[in-house]
Amino acid sequence: MSMETLSASIASGQNLQSILRENRVFSPDAGFAAKAHVQSLEEYRAIYARSIADPEAFWAEAARELDWFQPWSRVLDWKLPEARWFVDGKLNLCHNCVDRHAVGTRSEKTALLWVGEPSDEVRRISYRELHEQVQRAANGLKSLGIRKGDRVAIYMGMTPELAIAVLACARIGAVHSVIFGGFAASAIADRVNDAQCVAILTQDGSWRRGAEIPLKATVDQALAQTPSVKHVVVLRRTGSAIAMQAGRDHWWHELIDSVQPVCAAEPMDSEDPLYILYTSGTTGKPKGLVHTTGGYGVQTYLTTKYIFDLREEDVYWCTADIGWVTGHSYVVYGPLANGATVLMYEGAPNYPDFSRFWKIIEEHKVTVFYTAPTAIRAFMKWGDEHVERNDLSSLRLLGTVGEPINPEAWMWYREKIGGGRCPIVDTWWQTETGGIMVAPMPGAVPTKPGSATLPFFGIEPDVVDRSGNPVPAGSGGLLVIRRPWPSMARTVYGDAERYRKTYWSDVPGCYFTGDGARRDEDGYLWLMGRVDDVINVSGHRLGTMEVESALVAHAKVAEAAVVGRPDALKGQAIVAFVTLETEHSKPESLPALKDELKQWVTQEIGALARPEEIRFADVLPKTRSGKIMRRLLRELATTGSIVGDTTTLEDFSSLAKLREDEES
Repeated sequence: MSMETLSASIASGQNLQSILRENRVFSPDAGFAAKAHVQSLEEYRAIYARSIADPEAFWAEAARELDWFQPWSRVLDWKLPEARWFVDGKLNLCHNCVDRHAVGTRSEKTALLWVGEPSDEVRRISYRELHEQVQRAANGLKSLGIRKGDRVAIYMGMTPELAIAVLACARIGAVHSVIFGGFAASAIADRVNDAQCVAILTQDGSWRRGAEIPLKATVDQALAQTPSVKHVVVLRRTGSAIAMQAGRDHWWHELIDSVQPVCAAEPMDSEDPLYILYTSGTTGKPKGLVHTTGGYGVQTYLTTKYIFDLREEDVYWCTADIGWVTGHSYVVYGPLANGATVLMYEGAPNYPDFSRFWKIIEEHKVTVFYTAPTAIRAFMKWGDEHVERNDLSSLRLLGTVGEPINPEAWMWYREKIGGGRCPIVDTWWQTETGGIMVAPMPGAVPTKPGSATLPFFGIEPDVVDRSGNPVPAGSGGLLVIRRPWPSMARTVYGDAERYRKTYWSDVPGCYFTGDGARRDEDGYLWLMGRVDDVINVSGHRLGTMEVESALVAHAKVAEAAVVGRPDALKGQAIVAFVTLETEHSKPESLPALKDELKQWVTQEIGALARPEEIRFADVLPKTRSGKIMRRLLRELATTGSIVGDTTTLEDFSSLAKLREDEES
C-alpha cells in the first residue's frame, strides 16, 4: 500500500476489524513471582499508576540508578516533536556498561560469553578484561584522529570485538552507525555517505553456515563511493587474504597493541547523539534514526532489569545481531548496564545442525533466552526431536521480539522450549522507540498467547481512530503513544522534517507507530501488524497477522505470510504464501491442501478472511533480522515481479523460487 493509500485509509476513519480470538490465560508461576522484581499484578498496577501520574519523578528515580558525572537540571523539555530528557546532565554509557562493574565484586564476572560458529570456539571476557580492551580500542580510534561527534561505521560479524567497537565509540563520544554484516556494498555506501562517516571498522570475513562472508572485500567495493572515509580498521577473524591499502587500512590487533590501556570516558551531555541506526525495507534514501545518550541509557537499563527480571547469576542470551536495534539495546547497552553475563553467538541457528541453539543453551546453562517469532516458527518446522535431545532445564525466562507472535508458536515455545514452566515476555517496540514499550512483567502479569499484554512503566499507549479518539475495547485501530518517553529517537539524521512528518503528523498530538492493534477487555494489547499491511476486503479492513495466525494453527503449516492484491469486485483479495511442514509438501497433495487451508481459515475466523489464493513456498523472503518482507510478496502478488529495495534480504534464492512458482 502506498503512503497516499495509507493516508486515505487512515483518514477514512475506518477501524481495523479484529477477527482473532484467544482465550487461554497463564498466571505467573508462584515460585518465579516470589523472587521477581515485581511480584503481583497489583504491584505492577500501583507502580504503573504512579509512573503515569508523575512520569518525570518516575524516570528521575530510575536515572539515579546509573552513574552521572553531572546531575540534570530538568527531567524533560517537551515541545512536539522535540524532546530533551535529563537536561544538562552528563554521563557516559560505556562507563555505565563497563567501568562501574570492572571494580568490586563483578570485576571477574563474565561480561561477554562468546560462542563462534565453529563448535570448539568459546571466549569468556570478564568485566575487568572488557574494561581494558574497550579502553585500548578507544585509544586506537583516538590515534586515528577520531573525536567526539565524528561518525564511525561498523560493519562486522558477531564477534566480541563488535561489542567492544560499539562501546569504544561511546567511550570517546564518537557516534556509531552499525551496519549489519550482510548488507551489500551499495547499502553500506548509502549509509556511510548519509552520515558522512570518517572511518569504517570491519573484519576480513565472518562465518555463516560454514561459509565465509567476505566483509572487507565488500567494504572495499563501497569505498569507491564513500569519499568521507579516511580510515578502515580490520579485525582478523577468518585469516583469509585481503587487500590492505597503506595509510588507510589498519589491522585491529596492531592498532590496539600500539596504545595504552587507559582512556578516560568522555563526559557526554544527555542529549548528545549516541548512535545512528538506519531503518530498512523501504525504497529511496535510507532513514537514519538518531538516539541520544541519557534517556536511551536509562530506558534500556530499566526495561532490561524488569522485563527480563535479571538476577546476578543469569546467563542472558538475546539472539539478535548487534546490527539491529535489538542488538544495540538488548545485547549491548541494557544488559551490560545491568552487569549481566551476555552470551553472543556468531553463526546460524541451524549450523552444523538444527540443534545448535539448544546445544548452546545446554552447554552454557543459559537462563534467559530472547529471540524472534520467525525463528520460533523455523524451530517448529525443523521438528521437536532437535529440541528434545538437549537439556534446557537451565532456562527460567523466554522472550520474543520483532513482530507479533501467533498463538500456536507462542504455545510451542512455552511447552517445548520452556517446559511449561518459563514465563514468556512478548515484547513490542521499534527502532524508533529505542526500548521496550509493551511487555508483561514476568512475575506479575498473566499472559495470553499472542498478546504483548500491558505497557511498561511510564509508557502511555492507546488504540485510536484517525482523529485520535480511543476505539472501543475489542475493536482494531491505530496504535499510538500519547506522551514522550526517554529512549525515543530524536530525529532522522539530517532531516528533521521527515521525522516530524513520518511519526508525528498522522494522529494529532501523538506518536503514530505505524502499527494496528486492539485492546481487549482486560486492557491487553494485541498487535495486528503494520497498518500498511492491512487488507481491505469488501470494505472490511483486516490485519494480516490474524489471518496468518489462523493458517499457522493448521497442523500442516509451518509459516505463512498474507498480503492483499487488487480485486475488481472486493477491492482487495487475500493472497497467502505458505511454507509447509516437510512431510506435507509432496507436490501431488498440494491442490487439495489449498482447498483444505481455505476452508480451515473460514472455519477458524470466518468467510471474510478466506484466502482467494494460496501459494506454497519452500522459504519466505525475510530480512537479516528475521522479519518477513511482506512488501516484496505484495509486489509479487500484484504485479508478478519485484522491483523494490532488496538490500536487506537474507536469502535471494527465496525470491528466485517464488518467481519460478509464479511462472509455473
